[in-house]
Amino acid sequence: MNSPDVEPTATADDQDQLSRKLKRTEVQHESSSIPGRDIVQVLTEIPVNVSSGWHHHPGEEVGYIVAGTVQMERRDGETRILNAGDGFLIPPGVPHNATDLGPDTGRMLSTYIVETGKPVSTLDS
Repeated sequence: MNSPDVEPTATADDQDQLSRKLKRTEVQHESSSIPGRDIVQVLTEIPVNVSSGWHHHPGEEVGYIVAGTVQMERRDGETRILNAGDGFLIPPGVPHNATDLGPDTGRMLSTYIVETGKPVSTLDS
């Protein structure tokens, strides 16, 4: 668990570029038993008809749709419509884009197993 007495070495924007576009709440951030990896859990809220933008992660994203309907596109050609209760997995480095289809705000809980010291999310150009 993060200690309140330890100052972070980077801002939230440095660690997660998606936080500039979406409401993202880091639930926990811990070292993994896998050397060189951290486990980061994030609750993301996507407003209706808003897209995350194409982005990727330096490790796996294991996610669960808590509320709403989300279209998940992957640059490798896969597009899925996910509803509350559905899970998903995004492999490391695979660009993807999430769009909330409404009628309410989409919420997803994602667990990332990422390389230590790298940003959790990086926007693609």
